[in-house]
Amino acid sequence: MSGKKPAMEEVESSSEFPWSNTTLTPTTSVMIVLFAALVRFLVSLGPYSGRATPPMYGDYEAQRHWMEITLHTPVVEWYRNTSANNLSYWGLDYPPLTAYQSLAHAFLLNSSIPESLALTTSRGFESHGSKLLMRWTVLVSDFLLFFPAAVCFAVVYFRRFGGSGREGSAPWLLAMILLNPCLILIDHGHFQYNCISLGLTLGAIAAILLRREFVASVLFCLAINHKQMSMYYAPAFFSYLLGKCLKRQNWVLEVGKLGIVVIGTFMFIWWPYLYSMEAAKEVLYRLAPFERGIYEDYVANFWCSTSVIIKWKKLFSIAFLKFLCIFTTFSAFLPSCYQQIKAPSDRGFLYGLLNSSFAFYLFSYQVHEKSILMPLLPASLLAQQEPFLFGQLVCCGLLSMFPLLLRDNLILQYIVLFALFGLIFYQNGRHAWEKNSRRRSLCALRFGQTLNNVLFWIFFIGQKQRKRMCDPDLKPCSW
Repeated sequence: MSGKKPAMEEVESSSEFPWSNTTLTPTTSVMIVLFAALVRFLVSLGPYSGRATPPMYGDYEAQRHWMEITLHTPVVEWYRNTSANNLSYWGLDYPPLTAYQSLAHAFLLNSSIPESLALTTSRGFESHGSKLLMRWTVLVSDFLLFFPAAVCFAVVYFRRFGGSGREGSAPWLLAMILLNPCLILIDHGHFQYNCISLGLTLGAIAAILLRREFVASVLFCLAINHKQMSMYYAPAFFSYLLGKCLKRQNWVLEVGKLGIVVIGTFMFIWWPYLYSMEAAKEVLYRLAPFERGIYEDYVANFWCSTSVIIKWKKLFSIAFLKFLCIFTTFSAFLPSCYQQIKAPSDRGFLYGLLNSSFAFYLFSYQVHEKSILMPLLPASLLAQQEPFLFGQLVCCGLLSMFPLLLRDNLILQYIVLFALFGLIFYQNGRHAWEKNSRRRSLCALRFGQTLNNVLFWIFFIGQKQRKRMCDPDLKPCSW
């Protein structure tokens, strides 16, 4: 009888969630990937940021304009204010890899609709054909980078942590990563290319679990050079890799080899701007726009939420706020970094990613509402272990994005994706939470849920108050 118990438990699990197992078959993977691609395609049929709203339009126009600039101007002028490149109109403010991606996509658009990228005369260009091609560039980027990285991670994760055969569902975990409603709404609704930097980061995480540390270092350096917000994960990568190197016999050599890989990757990406210190500074200045303030729009981080009471932007100088942000951010992620340097572990690395990205989101300088995608990635990777936390974070992320998506007229997509996520999440997420509940303190869970609700109600009420008072601290920004 005792030998049959595991089989009975597996049957019960599968009855609650029919495709629940710890292996991903090719058929299951293809079905989930195709469904996720279909959802993205349907969302992309809707409106986008800044549609028909001159003079600045929105993120769609920003991406189109970057294609125009990279196609028609020399590489050394991409981050420089010139007659052909007015930086006050959607100047490039992401690292060089984003510019190279814009150039690659520009070749595609220019070959089909050259008038959509005509220098200085194509501002605000909107046509059905150009929208279709622009949307396809995001879909293809997602399909080529984020999708394979997600499949790879799900396979590796259950090889590493799911050996008992009863610890969860690999298909469910893959679905949670690919059907994150916040990422889909921002990339395929609002219009951005977060799937590239997040896909590179996810590939680096999978490489870490596969013990391919050089590959992981290259991929993560590429992610940082695509979007500087990928630095949110840097403390976790640094502490884990340093801790691993310190455990080896010749740790100096190991650290040196990783350093060469990192420096070499950065030099390769930044090569066009390394001919002078001034050229490199021009790029760096564009990547750190401190004059924009400590936060933008209705971002649900510490500074924005507390600004209902403390007027951070009015009371303190930029220099002091930068110091304060650095101090609070470092204080938030240093404990987990110390733990990983002292005793590195794969599971600890995943929690470290969540901790460091959350620390940056809550306390760093110049945070946007779209930055919630950074902590959401590691939260989705831990969805099997922490379903309650993941579910709450997705709901809170969607709440903080509501004003942005309302301006974009994406409320229908917002509601449908919210419902779809809940439908799939509760098929397995609640069951996984109940299985792991014995290892958690019920008091801690109740306290965490209460604190979460209080904080976000404060944020929501504060947002309404600010709208009523027309507070310039929270002036909406189309960026």
